[in-house]
Amino acid sequence: MERVRPAALGKGCLLWAALSLPAVCADRIGLNEPRPLWQQLAGLGVLAAATAVARRRPAVAFGLAAALSLASTPALFSVSYGPALAVFALLLGLRSPRTAPAALCFAAIACVGGVKIALVGPDPVPEWLVLTGTLLFGCVLPWLGGRYWGQSRALTAAGWLRAARLEEEQRLAEERARLRERARIAQDMHDSLGHELSLIALRAGALQVAPDLPGHHRAAAADLRAAAADATDRLHRIIGVLREDDDEPLPLAPAGENVEQLVARAAGSGLPVRWETGGRGAAVTPGGVAERLLHRVAREALTNAARYAPGAPVVVAVTGDDGRGATVTISNGRPGAESSPAPGGGSGLLGLRAAVTAVGGTFEAGPHAGGFRVRAYVPARADAAPAPPRPASAPFTRARRRVAAGLGAAAGAGVVLVGVAFGWYAYTETHSVLEPAAYAGLRPGTPAAEVERVLPDRHIQDPPTERAPAPPEGTDCRYYRASGELFVSVDHFRLCFDEKGRLAAKNVIPRVGTPGEGRDEYEEFAP
Repeated sequence: MERVRPAALGKGCLLWAALSLPAVCADRIGLNEPRPLWQQLAGLGVLAAATAVARRRPAVAFGLAAALSLASTPALFSVSYGPALAVFALLLGLRSPRTAPAALCFAAIACVGGVKIALVGPDPVPEWLVLTGTLLFGCVLPWLGGRYWGQSRALTAAGWLRAARLEEEQRLAEERARLRERARIAQDMHDSLGHELSLIALRAGALQVAPDLPGHHRAAAADLRAAAADATDRLHRIIGVLREDDDEPLPLAPAGENVEQLVARAAGSGLPVRWETGGRGAAVTPGGVAERLLHRVAREALTNAARYAPGAPVVVAVTGDDGRGATVTISNGRPGAESSPAPGGGSGLLGLRAAVTAVGGTFEAGPHAGGFRVRAYVPARADAAPAPPRPASAPFTRARRRVAAGLGAAAGAGVVLVGVAFGWYAYTETHSVLEPAAYAGLRPGTPAAEVERVLPDRHIQDPPTERAPAPPEGTDCRYYRASGELFVSVDHFRLCFDEKGRLAAKNVIPRVGTPGEGRDEYEEFAP
């Protein structure tokens, strides 16, 4: 058996004491008709049982409170147990994640209360209104408030958890950004320095085969070419250590150099490269992401051509597709016999493929017509600013709005029904007041027709019969209020008529707490 914590036990005792206070005081101050002591003790016992199970079984606790209220009055509303009913409805919404138990409880209360009013209710219409208003305003509305409170607590906890996760993700993102920046710089060093070293090796090769160069200078040029090639390889290995396999770095800005200027500089260095343009024009923003990607693709392809196919003719072509993007194609001819194999799976081409596809483009690299071809399509939308992300709190906001709308609807309906019930109650109570002076002027034996001239429009439907003396046999008694005060105990007048339609007796029934209550010394009989 699970041990009950002292803190929970103390809170339960305080809750029971708070809910028992209205039940004990209502009879004492006259807000309820006096009840026998055993009924009061039974009510306190039911409240204690409901408080004990409220944490584990909130639906059972609410059902006990509702049963106690229905036993006290068919209309469900009572000063003694109304606060307990609302509190347990609040706890039901707070602690029960499902809506089915609450819906079943509300439906059962409505059915039982309606049947009881129909069978034993003296005035069904106002009592049904009170039952409906109490059910909505005293049960459904607190239940919705508990649901809103529980959702707010859950959303707050989820918000703190999400904040902690976002903080951790931010830390990881910053660490990742530092690594990516390092890889980006490393990649750009590889591309830029590799390209320049390839051009140096290309110029050294041109010097080596120059016919007017002495033999020792040719040997020096050959050494220079070998050193440049070896430096390129070592640079590639060093940069490979700094890169991560899944990095997709973007190159550094090319300092205003576009693809055409890159081709012209490579041609000036001795690379047999030709520039071609075609199509409808490349729709890329100068200095934007698309142009930098095109420059990077062309630079990497020219570097590979100078390294792996020296002396082979190279063609660079840039075309457009009706203003939606640009395509760059770099193709080199058949390499010489002493050339290295064409690149097919190097880190440079893999990085290019990842960078181009990341912006929605396409990338192709492979053998073509005896040589090698690199083709990349970069859409113009790569330069567009990304759409702002959807706020992560949108679903929480919608949930809060739905609960708030439910609370508002229930509160509005409850206010209307309670207002109608209160208006009917005030009307019936104020129109059933018999003036004390008129009562004093009535004499037993007076015909009913004369008595009705001074009587109010209505007589009360819930008379205090338990405090009134026994009526004379064979009489029909009516009860009237002596005052129009509401929500307090007042004196009542009872008029009893015999079978002949004459006033047979009249009585004053004192208010609750008045000395001499229940005695019939005020009773008068007709001769």
